[in-house]
Amino acid sequence: MIVRPNAKINIGLNIVEKRPDGFHNLESLMVPFGLTDELKLTENKRIGAKKFELVIDGLPVDGSLDTNLVSRAYHLINADYSLPPVRAVLKKQIPMGAGLGGGSADCAFTITALNKLFDLKLSVDAMQRYASMLGSDCALFVQNKPAFATSRGEILKPVNVNLSGYSIVIVKPNVHVNTAQAYKLLTPHRPETPITELIDKKPEEWRGKMVNDFEAPIFEMHPILNDIKTALYNAGAAYASMSGSGSAIYGLFKQMPDDECFKFDGCFIWKGKFK
Repeated sequence: MIVRPNAKINIGLNIVEKRPDGFHNLESLMVPFGLTDELKLTENKRIGAKKFELVIDGLPVDGSLDTNLVSRAYHLINADYSLPPVRAVLKKQIPMGAGLGGGSADCAFTITALNKLFDLKLSVDAMQRYASMLGSDCALFVQNKPAFATSRGEILKPVNVNLSGYSIVIVKPNVHVNTAQAYKLLTPHRPETPITELIDKKPEEWRGKMVNDFEAPIFEMHPILNDIKTALYNAGAAYASMSGSGSAIYGLFKQMPDDECFKFDGCFIWKGKFK
């Protein structure tokens, strides 16, 4: 079985309060889009096969194979359902450390693929619960639809956000953002304009109102991110923002500008359209 886990962007990201457990409550509109990894899962019927085998190629991936979210998703489901041995081949095309949710998507797509491959008959709620055990935004990719996220990002409310007709440009420089450090630089607060009041407005009306709270401290640490956001606006973006805690910056365009606008040396760049 071959599946294509896709990335997401955060449209607005407000850190509203610190929780007693040390985590933070947030509010964010999360929207899946067409940048994908490729994941192939097959039952490994070879005699003496390992219970689970993961092979990764493509873009660099941090951490060991055992701690990768694909491996962890398999072992989580296997603990309850005693799955057959599986071989997974992941072609990584969504950059890590970008705020695009690539690892979370790989996790959720592993769960949904295992459910189909072995006819586990898991409900959507059950798959979302499994996904939430492995990461705050993993559950988003089970249904893989735009959602307003609260709590740590695992409580999802489906929303209608219409980006059809808009193109998207992703620019990620060779910058690593330490998310834990970024949280320490934030003072939780309620935004002047709640995201829920902006969702129905056009992207052209989001500028200056739909805010990612991580931008201010992270742009100060990495000025190139602010330079990229400015360049996207100068190229005609209706709205531009950092996704998650970075370091990818995206721009939404009614008309895709020429490639000459996107000569960012050493950056990962991806362009696509919303359907």
